[in-house]
Amino acid sequence: MLFDFQTLPPQERYKILLSTVVPRPIAWIVSQNAHGHLNAAPFSFFNAFGSNPAIVGIGIGSHEPGRAKDTRNNIRDTRQFVVNFVTQEIAERMNVTAIDFPPGTDELQQAGLTTAPSTFVKPPRIAESPAAFECELFQIIDIGPESGLVLGKVLAAHIRDEFVLDPAKHYIDTPNLHLIGRMHGSGWYARTSDLFDMRRIPLPEWTENNS
Repeated sequence: MLFDFQTLPPQERYKILLSTVVPRPIAWIVSQNAHGHLNAAPFSFFNAFGSNPAIVGIGIGSHEPGRAKDTRNNIRDTRQFVVNFVTQEIAERMNVTAIDFPPGTDELQQAGLTTAPSTFVKPPRIAESPAAFECELFQIIDIGPESGLVLGKVLAAHIRDEFVLDPAKHYIDTPNLHLIGRMHGSGWYARTSDLFDMRRIPLPEWTENNS
């Protein structure tokens, strides 16, 4: 069946995107406004887009056309934020921070979370998260009246010691992080524990085996 995105209403395009672009990693963002008030919120339109410089991108929508979410406003104003990663163990607390609380609510306190100081940016990290990126704003690309693509330059990564296999070689114990991803619908998630290994085929090997 063909779905013509040029004629579909935005909400219907959104449903198809969320049902097919899966699993999506979750950027659990801590930001703060110009007065130092913290905000924490998860976003699943998120991924890494380069390593030199190290760039992450997050699609952050609006409450309504013309009224950007607090996270986007905070990043635009202060140019700093922290991306925390979500594990199975803290998934429910992440879900609490997704509640549409009134402005000024401390989502971290509501979810029973604690903070840890960052090194290069003012917003703190979520202490319960085993991995976090300190970021500074690289660029915001406004996408229509309802959303914006926030590109952040990663200044530092914090990985809990128990998940660093070899500090010299920067090997991370990814499977044991137990990170989760966003799936379809309003409440489906995926675990990253169901893995399979498929190595990349070198061209000479392919040519030899198919000549």
